[in-house]
Amino acid sequence: MELTLNATVRENKGRKGELSQFRKDHMIPGVVYGGKKETLAVVVDEKELTKLRKEGGANAIIRLKTAAGEDTVILKELQRHVVTSQPIHADFQRISMTTKIEVKVPLHVLGEAPGVKTGGGILQYILREFKVRALPAEIPQAIDVDISNLQLNEKIEVKDLKVPTGVEVLELPEQIIVTVVQPTEEEVVAEPVVEGAVPEGTEPEVIAKGKKEEEGEEGAEGAKPGAAPAKGAAASGKGGAAPAAGAPAKGGKPEGKKEK
Repeated sequence: MELTLNATVRENKGRKGELSQFRKDHMIPGVVYGGKKETLAVVVDEKELTKLRKEGGANAIIRLKTAAGEDTVILKELQRHVVTSQPIHADFQRISMTTKIEVKVPLHVLGEAPGVKTGGGILQYILREFKVRALPAEIPQAIDVDISNLQLNEKIEVKDLKVPTGVEVLELPEQIIVTVVQPTEEEVVAEPVVEGAVPEGTEPEVIAKGKKEEEGEEGAEGAKPGAAPAKGAAASGKGGAAPAAGAPAKGGKPEGKKEK
């Protein structure tokens, strides 16, 4: 498809702030190059170029009209602002209808992969466009990629595509375009169990209570007739308290000393 686009030649290419003003006015600065003519600096209307691309596709053949004459071109590259995505510069390449050129053709995925719909897989895009060589009139605007039979762990490669006659594919035949892969699961590592550790959710008061009860039981078992009372406890019964361990008996001598 051949479309017409009007362009204005830029005379004051070096004037400060000129490019910024063009973009504020929704005009796209650009260049026209190639062939046997000199490179030409131009500016085109953003709305007209956007409309043209929708009608003719990414590789539409354009008749570019300027005050200097007409050129048959294709839009080789359209640069966009990284934040706003507004077009900021256009490169137009002069072409001959009788000479093959190299361009990138978009890949359009068609259908729904069974490996995704029923197999629980994920469709992974590896290539969204590929490079071809052809006469300008024979360049396809897009190549269809049918995934309606694509199962889990299967792929479609460049060699599997149906390319129109006269179009030479410049990608490797084994280059993967799309594939259905299994979703990756996040591995959960169990925490090691430390012997004697308190299980999560255990009430500390229960442990403390058990410890006190055990200490109380030990004290009860050790409380025998004639045994010394606990530290700080008052003596009871006749004869007073029994002597502590290591203390000298009444009338006796301390242990650990020899008589002279």
